[in-house]
Amino acid sequence: MNPRSHSSQLQGWIETKIGGQQGYQRHFWMNHIGHQKAQQGLFDGKDAKEIDISSGITAENMVKNYATISAFIDKKLTDRHSFETFTFYFLYRLVLINLAVEQTDVSMVFEVINDRGVKLRPYEILKGKLLGQIDKIELDKDHYNELWETQAGAINAFKEDELDVFFRFYLKAKYADTRREGTKFDGDYHRAMFTTEMDEKLSLLHNPAKVKAFLKGNFTYYTNLFIKLRTAYNTDQQDFRGVYYNYLLDLDAPFLLVLAACLRDDPDEDEKIRTATAEVDRYFALLQLQSAYDSNEFADSLFRITAAIREQGANTFRTAFDAELTSAIASRRNVSEAEPLSYAAFKQTGINLNTRFKRYFFARVDEFLADGMNLNAKHPIADLVTKTGVKTGFHVEHILSWNDENKGLFDGDEERFEQERNRLGGILLLKGKDNISSNNEPYQQKLKSYANTLYWNETLRADSYKSKLDMTALKKEHQLDLQPLEKFGPDELETRHKLLFQLIGIIWK
Repeated sequence: MNPRSHSSQLQGWIETKIGGQQGYQRHFWMNHIGHQKAQQGLFDGKDAKEIDISSGITAENMVKNYATISAFIDKKLTDRHSFETFTFYFLYRLVLINLAVEQTDVSMVFEVINDRGVKLRPYEILKGKLLGQIDKIELDKDHYNELWETQAGAINAFKEDELDVFFRFYLKAKYADTRREGTKFDGDYHRAMFTTEMDEKLSLLHNPAKVKAFLKGNFTYYTNLFIKLRTAYNTDQQDFRGVYYNYLLDLDAPFLLVLAACLRDDPDEDEKIRTATAEVDRYFALLQLQSAYDSNEFADSLFRITAAIREQGANTFRTAFDAELTSAIASRRNVSEAEPLSYAAFKQTGINLNTRFKRYFFARVDEFLADGMNLNAKHPIADLVTKTGVKTGFHVEHILSWNDENKGLFDGDEERFEQERNRLGGILLLKGKDNISSNNEPYQQKLKSYANTLYWNETLRADSYKSKLDMTALKKEHQLDLQPLEKFGPDELETRHKLLFQLIGIIWK
């Protein structure tokens, strides 16, 4: 919008609202000292491409926003009469309040007066509280705004407002020793950060020097670490397979534990990522497999582990995890002490497990067999765990169908039969159509349908062992009692269950 284009006599009046003359120079009321060239270019009506915006992002935004607003107004005000009518209305009826506040209070005041507008996200308010403390010239010179926007953009690319998720994990990882302490960061964490208690640890209140150090130090390092974790969480990367396993189990524990364990610029970052995520996977799996998992207790225990491994070496992680693991198993079994893995705790495992974990368990078993026999996986592990469709999904298959013949193997005791056939030794995974076709077949017929399915299923068949050197080597290396089973009853089920127990000790050693 340019008043000169309408030859209006209001031009001089409008110019006084933009700035005033001080000696030989024009002084703009929007006092961006470092961006005078951009403001002068806009005032002179230059084309946007000719305006000098080399002074920084503020100059770029002024020119860009001016172009957007000007284009809109030019469409509406097409002649001098409409232009002058709007000018009188705008300057007489619109009240602009100049609110003078201390620099460090800017974001707080904006949050209050904006309560009827679009609610700001906590990270947006935090940005104002932090960057508002830095001198404008220094802010542009050292590109603090660009730093924030770059990191925020990279994190929010995973999911809208994911930067809030980062800050909550970061604050809990570094400053919460218990789950209760962590709850203060669940809501408006940006307020919690500036309480007296937290300022003793963060020193970000009225402290521009600490704010600048935080932005270039912890903020940069830990947001990059979060991006690294988030990428590995979403994509199956061989270097960080444990992170992906945690994703398949729907566990967000890696973000809490790795952010806690890593020092800034940690030289052992990759080792800590691999170790922490492998330990979470082992901890969760062994709790599930020994009927010792409780969701609330698990969540509480993660904070105790977080406190124990905070900024510690990866060699300390197993001790911290095993302390929680053995305590949970002992409590569930009502004994004073327990081992991390015992057959007594595993013996009846099966019916107590949710379907997703069963799929994950057998996917890991199949992955182990494929690696041990130098074979490619039959299916991507994510398909085995997450696909549930009727045709393409993977479903739990009972080796023993529900019929009188099989119930007779258990003396006709239906309750015992149901409990036994649901043990892990009595089930496996089949793809949708295979599962449907074998549902009520006798065992001899089922054996045929297990061909060319998953490796674990095929170990029931004799042809999986004939002239298979890799199978022989695998059995020898791990002393595995792998053998084909021509019939399947209580003894065979127990054999398979014990074999799975042996595999658990290897996979989650």
